[in-house]
Amino acid sequence: MEQQFFEHRFKIFACRGSKALAQKIADALGTQLGKSAVLDFSDGEFQPAFDESIRGASVFIVQSTFAPADNLMELLLMIDAARRASAYKVIAVMPYFGWARQDRKDRPRVSIGAKLVANLLHAAGCDRVMTCDLHADQIQGFFDFPVDHIYASAVFLPYLKNLNIENLSIASPDMGGAKRANAYSHILGVPMIICHKSRERANVVGSMTAIGDVEGRNVVIVDDMVDTAGTITKCANMLMDKGAVSVKAMCTHPVLSGDAYRRIADSAIEQFLVTDTIPLRTDVDTSKFTVLSIADLFADVIEKVYHFKSVSDTFVF
Repeated sequence: MEQQFFEHRFKIFACRGSKALAQKIADALGTQLGKSAVLDFSDGEFQPAFDESIRGASVFIVQSTFAPADNLMELLLMIDAARRASAYKVIAVMPYFGWARQDRKDRPRVSIGAKLVANLLHAAGCDRVMTCDLHADQIQGFFDFPVDHIYASAVFLPYLKNLNIENLSIASPDMGGAKRANAYSHILGVPMIICHKSRERANVVGSMTAIGDVEGRNVVIVDDMVDTAGTITKCANMLMDKGAVSVKAMCTHPVLSGDAYRRIADSAIEQFLVTDTIPLRTDVDTSKFTVLSIADLFADVIEKVYHFKSVSDTFVF
């Protein structure tokens, strides 16, 4: 009897926090978003469900786990539902991996939130994770299944090159981002500036100074994520005070909590480049922001993973 080979399908679904990005990814792949719904209870509990068969399919679930924590919980419930609906593989597409700042015990008696999230994904039935610009690369080691770590430099670098900025310098807003800034400066062949800060307490910056030549330079500050925007705006204002001609900024994940939007609007930053891993608010001033989509990057990786192709060329910084 002739051997029959099973060819499984792939389907892309979106949780509520990342529907816009998921739609772009589906469009880039030339497919439709899968049908799903969420039943909300009056006490705040909710129950996601798939509204179509996913038996035997590779299921890609798109959700960034930014605040509130319901976004993570919804992703976990969707993974569990997919596993119980006999999906062939369940892949969590997490453009922004939340809790990534909790990657170690930096003081006594604290949790390692990034490891806990990895454990939760595994317990829910996840087979693979796709994410972008982890806050710490070593978080990949927290997982006992494959992690595809994409770099947003694939969209930022071409954009910066097309701007043809004269006297360009790349700046890191703190010592922790020096490696990232160094990679950008090396690829672009421009000098690097490091801003050194001291914190009074969490999310509150004390003093700041710059290491490197600032005067007469057009500076681009590079970071992986911006939360309260206290550090990056203080860095921008300090660079202008030290003689920079202009200051732009860019980050992969615009968390932007609290007064972040106001701080950026009032700062010396003339343009802020971000990706769409986290949607910008629509009720505030976003005139300084330029959003670059990473949908094509994720679509490319999804296509390669589904067809068992090499994805190594996608992960070049």
